[in-house]
Parts: sequence; structure tokens; C-alpha cells
Amino acid sequence: MRICVWNVNSARTRLDRMVGLLQRHDVDVLAVQETKCRDDQFPTAAFEEAGYEVAHHGLNQWNGVAIISRVGLDDVVTGFPGQPGFTKDQELEQLAEARHIAATCGGVRVHSVYVPNGREVGDPHYDYKLRFLEALRDAGAAALDDDSSHKAMIGGDFNIAPRDEDVWDMAAFEGKTHVTAPERAAFEALQDAGFRDVTREWTEGQWTYWDYQQLRFQKRQGMRIDFQLATPALAKTVTGAYIDREERKGKGASDHAPVLVDYDV
Repeated sequence: MRICVWNVNSARTRLDRMVGLLQRHDVDVLAVQETKCRDDQFPTAAFEEAGYEVAHHGLNQWNGVAIISRVGLDDVVTGFPGQPGFTKDQELEQLAEARHIAATCGGVRVHSVYVPNGREVGDPHYDYKLRFLEALRDAGAAALDDDSSHKAMIGGDFNIAPRDEDVWDMAAFEGKTHVTAPERAAFEALQDAGFRDVTREWTEGQWTYWDYQQLRFQKRQGMRIDFQLATPALAKTVTGAYIDREERKGKGASDHAPVLVDYDV
């Protein structure tokens, strides 16, 4: 089974590229982040015509996640236990955003997750990011406690560069989010809970994100912030992984590259 995770930065803008990716890489399951649309606006018909089922969770023009599968799409759930919310006005109710969706595809529980950016260290959004990751870790650990043979993958845009080599220049990130010790510890906690990064050993030294500004892609100034984290039972079935850097090229590209992993299930 070939599973791909991709922050498309607007599903409607990137529709042709998404369909093309499915066909070019023979993808079984595509877990998408940052669709930037409501459920009624998502271009479901185009994927159904290509032979895929679609589950989408979008509340407005921000965030949004989806799972697109040709190997089944069962038990769809949006949001995870304990998922915190966020509202700009901290005095108001903190509402859950469209940042998580899960479904069972071909016997694998696939989670598409879009971790909050964090904005700036000390910003309420930074604390929200850490609380989101902690709750995600707790929910994942609970699922594994219930069934240690559970085959599941949590994948998507984590907005964290876990190691210094995951950014082009650590000096450029001094005092900024994505590389702070608490964020990295939160990512490591997910792995300690049993969800192993199954992409790095196959794609060492590669990045998954290049900012649109200041010609970061052309200058080879990227970041590694998109991952697939698999449970032990699923991780042992991995036969390869690939970052499609070519998809970042050309007019109308997302600022993220697709991350693909093959599982022998």
C-alpha cells in the first residue's frame, strides 16, 4: 500500500496537481492538509471520477484535512480525544479547528493531521501548538495501549523540524518556532509513545518545505517538517519512502512536497 501525505496549500487551487500525483505515483491513500475550504467546496467529484473515495473535514477558508483512498474508507472520525481548540480572542470559547481526520483504509488506520504553526514563541498559538501535540500523543498512546498490534499512521504537516539538519541554517531560526526545545520534545514524545518516523532512513538529508518568499526553493533553503509516523506493527512493513521534490517546481506548486511511503500490508 502506497500512502502519501501532502500539505497542498489549497485543494481547489492544486486540484490538477493532486489528481496527477495520484496517477503518476499510483497512490493508494492520499492524506491531505491545508485544504482551505468547507466540506461543500471540496472538489470530491474529480477524485471519485479517478476511482477514489473522499473524506474531508473543513470548516472555513483556513486549515482543512482530507483522506482520499482507493482501498476503502471506513470509520471516518474528525478530531481526536482531547484535541484543544483555538480562537484568536482568548476570552471566547476555544473552538476545535479542522486539523485532524482519520479513517481505516485497507486495514490501516490513517490519520491526516495539520499541526498548528505556533506563529511566535510566547504567542498563545505557540502554547496551543504544544497542547495540541500533547493531546495527539496521548490519544495515540491510548490506541496502542488498547491494541499493541494496531496498524496506524499519523502523517502530515507537523510544523516541526526535529533536528538541526532539518533546516537550511539554524542561525536563521534563532528564537523562532519550529526548532525550539519544547516543540522538538513534543515530536520526540510521539515517537516515544510508539509512533516511529518511517521516512527519514529512506530520505536522509532531504527537505519537504520551501517558503514561497525570498526564492527559498531556488536557493535550496528548505525545511523538513512533513512526516509519516507509524505504529510498530505498521513500521516493520515499510519497504521504501520518497519525497517528490519535483512537485515543488513550476507554476502553481504548493510550498510543500508530497511524502510517500510504501507499506507491505
